[in-house]
Amino acid sequence: MTFDSLDAWWWPYLFIIVAGWMTTDGFRYLGVYFGGRISDQSEAMVFVRAIATAFVASVIGNLIVFPGGELADAPVALRIAAAAIGFAAFLAMRKSVLAGIVGAEIVLAGGLLLGF
Repeated sequence: MTFDSLDAWWWPYLFIIVAGWMTTDGFRYLGVYFGGRISDQSEAMVFVRAIATAFVASVIGNLIVFPGGELADAPVALRIAAAAIGFAAFLAMRKSVLAGIVGAEIVLAGGLLLGF
């Protein structure tokens, strides 16, 4: 069974939903099952947190250095400044993710509107 198996308009949507569910939900259930039995201070949880943080950092770095779509039109200096100010807003607002995102978006959108 592949993405092109059926010639119905709904098949790609169903395929994406089922394939997405099958590949992620099993790991989510395992995470919930094992996560409840492991201490937050254990070496395993510290390792998992470090790996997850490294993945997020790599995605953010990839978006800044090698962006696609409309973000590719923004200068690298503006993208770096938006990320730095977003991080500063995150720290200044007691590690608020929303403040970090809003701060970075304001700098990025403002820079693009002003023609940087």
